[in-house]
Amino acid sequence: MKDIIRLIGVILLVAGILFALRPDLPRRLIQFFKKGARIYLAGAARLALAVVFLVGAENCRHKWVIVGFGILFMMSGLIIFALGAARLRGLIGWFAKLPALVLRGLGVSASVLGAIICYCA
Repeated sequence: MKDIIRLIGVILLVAGILFALRPDLPRRLIQFFKKGARIYLAGAARLALAVVFLVGAENCRHKWVIVGFGILFMMSGLIIFALGAARLRGLIGWFAKLPALVLRGLGVSASVLGAIICYCA
């Protein structure tokens, strides 16, 4: 399970680097999730990540960090389902209009979080 958590960290690290280098990628991803009920895929994925992190935290180097990320993933997944698709579309629209520099900064932040997950796993 520790290796799965580390793989998730690597994926987050690489995705963050890609988003920092090409801010059009998160915009395309946003357009994908904006259609229909696809936003619930993101909620389900976050809940699945929460389960993986909370179950696998016991075998990790810094389990309290992994548990913290698991709780954050769980809360964000539940918020997606609680708000509903209609409210989230407005938030997604706002996010899509952010300047490229902000999207690059968010990509760098995602890379740092991915590196922290890899280190703590």
